[in-house]
Amino acid sequence: MNKILVANRGEIALRVMKSAREMGIQTVAVYSEADRNSPHVKYADEAVLLGPPPSNQSYLLGDTIIEVCKKLKVDAIHPGYGFLSENADFADKVEKAGITFIGPSSQSMRIMGDKLSAKEAAKKFDIPLVPGTEGAITDVEEARSISKEIGFPVLIKASAGGGGKGMRIVRNEEEVEEQMKLAVSEAKSAFGDGSVFIEKYVSSPRHIEIQVLCDKFNNQVHLFERECSIQRRHQKVVEEAPSSVLTPELREKMGQTALDVARSCEYIGAGTVEFILDENRNYYFLEMNPRLQVEHPVTEMITNVDLVKEQIKVARNEKLSFKQEDLSIIGHAIEVRVYAENPMENFLPDIGNLKAYQRPHGTGVRVDDGFEEGMDIPIYYDPMISKLVTYGKDREEARKRMIRACEDYVISGVQTTLSFGKYVMEHPRFIEGDFDTHFVDKHFDPKRLTEKSGAEEEVAAAVVAYLLENRKAQVAVKGGATTSKSSWKRNRTS
Repeated sequence: MNKILVANRGEIALRVMKSAREMGIQTVAVYSEADRNSPHVKYADEAVLLGPPPSNQSYLLGDTIIEVCKKLKVDAIHPGYGFLSENADFADKVEKAGITFIGPSSQSMRIMGDKLSAKEAAKKFDIPLVPGTEGAITDVEEARSISKEIGFPVLIKASAGGGGKGMRIVRNEEEVEEQMKLAVSEAKSAFGDGSVFIEKYVSSPRHIEIQVLCDKFNNQVHLFERECSIQRRHQKVVEEAPSSVLTPELREKMGQTALDVARSCEYIGAGTVEFILDENRNYYFLEMNPRLQVEHPVTEMITNVDLVKEQIKVARNEKLSFKQEDLSIIGHAIEVRVYAENPMENFLPDIGNLKAYQRPHGTGVRVDDGFEEGMDIPIYYDPMISKLVTYGKDREEARKRMIRACEDYVISGVQTTLSFGKYVMEHPRFIEGDFDTHFVDKHFDPKRLTEKSGAEEEVAAAVVAYLLENRKAQVAVKGGATTSKSSWKRNRTS
């Protein structure tokens, strides 16, 4: 494998390319007109323009990407996440074109890409499932009857869904019809498939996922868990590894269950098995993501395993170089997703120009990004600017390091979620590890960010006033010749 095309953009494209370069593999970038000057385009050995900014005119043009591969004699395609990464038809076409797809087989994708078929496969291995329907529901009266049988509250979910789309909580019988229509409509709009199903709603769940890695020689390992319970709009915003609530026994049990899920669809490569954990520490299989996850860096930090390199090795028919007993958890890692969103306005996207952009540095700080100062945040794509990751010998060191990193990260021109990340790190519930997926609804108070921002402005004004007075005094004493400089600097994220 001498040349890889990364069918993606931004931080994940750049992250894949860096691992490939360390392996002596050349890289090809593809890009839209909006990303012409992006770092991933400059970093690659070769770069090809796909088309205008909208995804369906650029990054989703699978046939065009395959033609680029043929023209440039590309050996393999890494899809990253999003865009074509879970498109089974695209994976089929790639293989038929004689190009290696760095990911699972199209059959595994099809099984795990649909939540209902994933549950059907999991049943064969007696994997614990949330009580619910076995097939798609289209009739409102049937949905009402099943919901009553399961017991309210229930969750209506899009079969082909993800990212919180096509998902509605129904708390009583009167809400069934309206919420079902909304779920079906949203599912059709987002995925082109209005199929929905019903399952019991776990009221205070934690979202725990297990990273798995499988080769083509029937070797499978799990790389422990990630805690992904802090979410907004059913999308993760803070992740950590390991979880603060899993015992070693429960960790091992969930890890083996995750491997059973992988076996149920003959999975190859890196994938993530997602579970919900209730207040009694019972866990239930949710879905499997047949790709690399956004939050994969926290797993890399605690295991010292480069997951992208392992993906590439598996794709070129190598056996896993380690066994389950070779893996252990070392330290603790936390990731905050830095979005161009305003947390004080219900996390609304805040698109604009990065007038100032300075990454935090120091021991145990990692920033995966795809932007530079002066660039615009395009309106066409997900508004994530970067993934800010900190590592420590234990959870407390990683937490405090994250607070410092959030303070050191300088971004101006757009509102960001950095202040929210710091808020989470300082919240007593997070410090105690006592939280669930409703953290934002229960504990996030946007007014606290406003109050803190106002207090910081007052401190900044006081410091500036002090420095001016100090400088005047120096001038008066030394006749205008000052001998000291202040290195004080105010960092802002808005």
